[in-house]
Amino acid sequence: MPSIANLRREYASRALVEEEALADPIGQFAAWFDEAVKAGIPDVNAMTLATASAAGEPAARIVLLKSFDEQGFVFFTNYGSAKGQDLVANTRACLLFFWVELERQVRITGSVTRVSREESAEYFHSRPYESQLGAWTSRQSSVIESRRELEDRFIALQTQYEGQTIPLPDYWGGYRVSAERVEFWQGRPSRLHDRLLYSRARHGWSRVRLAP
Repeated sequence: MPSIANLRREYASRALVEEEALADPIGQFAAWFDEAVKAGIPDVNAMTLATASAAGEPAARIVLLKSFDEQGFVFFTNYGSAKGQDLVANTRACLLFFWVELERQVRITGSVTRVSREESAEYFHSRPYESQLGAWTSRQSSVIESRRELEDRFIALQTQYEGQTIPLPDYWGGYRVSAERVEFWQGRPSRLHDRLLYSRARHGWSRVRLAP
């Protein structure tokens, strides 16, 4: 097995300079996201969601970005899950995108609120039928006896809702992370990476360069 300490590579494909970056971080994110889509990056909307409990215990997991605009970045999940419980106790979170093929990261920090019931229902009913059933099947983050328990419940729900519109569960819906800080990271040679940090100000956004 090779030494982990010796696992490294050089970053040299792109640069991030102030003259080319947009003044608005949401627009800059949209531009980078579009490039990532065109580059064919798999699971391009996958992001790490970091939360903390009331006691300050951190947790992180991968979720999928489903929309974004000036209001924030939206994902959907079970409100009763571990992350949902964290967000009740501590309404601040961090999102991290890592597009290794483009040697880029984007880190977004801000406050979190639930989206409207109507927005959650619209997205829920756009999901594949099996995914809608899955939301009813899984009591996310709870202990279960076996995989068979899940499979039996899924089959029972298929029978229950056959030929019907599956309702939106009360415990399932969306969250919006309202960005207060957005950092763009571009890998550069000699570990002298580019880092531009946008912070929300009273009238728009401020921007500074950070040392790598």
